[in-house]
Amino acid sequence: MSVTARLRDGMRRGVLSFPLTSFHADGTLDLDGFRTYLAGRLDAAPGAVFPACGTGEFFSLDEDEYRQVVRVAVEVAAGRMPVVAGTGYGWAQAARFARIAEEAGADAALVLPHYLVDAPQDGLVGQLAELAARTRLPLIAYQRGQVTFDADSVRRIARIPGVIGLKDGHSDLDRLQRLTLAAPDGFLFFNGAATAEIQARAYATVGVPAYSSAVHAFAPEIADAFFAALHGGDDAGVEKLLRDFYVPLVELRDRVPGYSVSLVKAAARLRGCPVGPVRAPLTDPSDAHLGELENLLDTGLALVGAAR
Repeated sequence: MSVTARLRDGMRRGVLSFPLTSFHADGTLDLDGFRTYLAGRLDAAPGAVFPACGTGEFFSLDEDEYRQVVRVAVEVAAGRMPVVAGTGYGWAQAARFARIAEEAGADAALVLPHYLVDAPQDGLVGQLAELAARTRLPLIAYQRGQVTFDADSVRRIARIPGVIGLKDGHSDLDRLQRLTLAAPDGFLFFNGAATAEIQARAYATVGVPAYSSAVHAFAPEIADAFFAALHGGDDAGVEKLLRDFYVPLVELRDRVPGYSVSLVKAAARLRGCPVGPVRAPLTDPSDAHLGELENLLDTGLALVGAAR
């Protein structure tokens, strides 16, 4: 079965998991902690696993650390689901990371937004073309920040050999509908908003039901319960989880830049996961925010009948 077919199948069956990267208290890579933590996430059978991406602090890893993280992810996944490693920066550096991911056994790569500069559509397409020419890994583009594709560009990137899909982080549903209509049959799309469950129903209305879940990184029980309610037509269950857990989580997340990763890592630590602190430029949550997060985590777990 092709990587695209495996991903499509996985997207129907469960959320897409974006695991954290474990660090020791001094900021060094904790590979044993990562292996233990990741095994717990993958036991929940996500549709695919995306190591060393945004939630996994790709931007803070050097090439050797990246190699180790991807290799462990491939070992722990053991063929149960596709492993899609993050890659990024300019195409030359992205190609270096992609080669490392390929050597480590990854199935595909998620192309994170490039660094710093705005670029025209021709440049965005050219970036993917340059990278695709230098790796055998299938590529999923990620539009977020300064990267925004128009409909014609989606047609063009879909014709680049090896480019198989698009992750959307803009949540502009008018634009996204145009993109899905422009893309050829079989091109993959998924919802990559910071807390994707908030907008999961809206994304589904434009033909993008699959989504990544940051919550799966610390509470797969909650993420899986939401997925089951959403796909089972349990509107009351969806709205209860949104109202009492997801919306308050987003409101807390939005108070401090970087909390889309820092809060996730803090919540995982509250559950005893060996993930350690975030690396600068991110900062760990304040004690006051940790208290709010702890209460919110207890509420979410109680809603789905799980224990901390």
